[in-house]
Amino acid sequence: MPAGMIDVGDKPVSLRTATAEGVLRFGEETYSLIRDGSSPKGNIHEMARISGTMGAKKTPDLIPYCHPIPIDSIKVNTRIERTCITITVNVKGIWNTGVEMEALTGVSIAALSVYDILKPLDSSVTIESIKLLEKHGGLGDFKEKQPLEVSAAVLTISDSRTIEEDKSGKLLIEVLKNQGFRIVEYKILPDDKEIITNELLKMTDDKKVNIVITTGGTGVGPRDVTPEATSNILEKELNGIVENLRGYGQKRTPLSMLSRGMAGIRGNTLIINMPGSYTAVTQSLNALFPGIVHIFRMISGDNHHK
Repeated sequence: MPAGMIDVGDKPVSLRTATAEGVLRFGEETYSLIRDGSSPKGNIHEMARISGTMGAKKTPDLIPYCHPIPIDSIKVNTRIERTCITITVNVKGIWNTGVEMEALTGVSIAALSVYDILKPLDSSVTIESIKLLEKHGGLGDFKEKQPLEVSAAVLTISDSRTIEEDKSGKLLIEVLKNQGFRIVEYKILPDDKEIITNELLKMTDDKKVNIVITTGGTGVGPRDVTPEATSNILEKELNGIVENLRGYGQKRTPLSMLSRGMAGIRGNTLIINMPGSYTAVTQSLNALFPGIVHIFRMISGDNHHK
């Protein structure tokens, strides 16, 4: 497989932060010459701040497969001791991919710039280490351990689709299994409001299903009645879920705004309507996990501020 830039287009946008550190070591006699920022080439602390900031901003120009990303904040700090100077670079951005390379590049350029200042004063100066201290953001920060025995049902709403043709329903089953859910029901129902309503009532009132995801029947056609059937039985609407699904999809296709899907809770069951197309379901699932897992702790009354 040829090398290239990784496609991060399907990853959800989130707040990302990273902090990197670089350490330069020098002889003890050099300390008194630079502790106040004085040197033949200028203020060592100011040079670190300027060069570290520029280095972080120039990362995609220096590292071939790094993505050009918007950066919201770059903070460069220096700490000088008897035989070393420590530089830290903290970077923050809201995007599809992390900012650790920006932090590492920033601290590398800052360290090289400080080295350039110190080398006329001390031939023993060395860049001792450059490392990532921490990074946060992205899906990993929100991934929770799935509560035990979380069950799921998938309902495909279609007058004509067969099990063999139901790519969207099968995708839902595959992803739910990979997320740790136990599939307890999978059905294909016609576009009939009463039938859909009765099936949802049966699944939720039996209290055997933690989540029901429907696919299909969310458009504006004369037979698209899934949102109406769902709305009839919801006890609590969760507008944030459908806003997130449509917002995620709208950035990838102009048709996402035409979906009328609903989401909400009845009893202890979460119900989510997704569109019928395979592509739309793929996009919806990318936006749904892992954040949605937290809701099961909330429904059970667990302290969701932990």
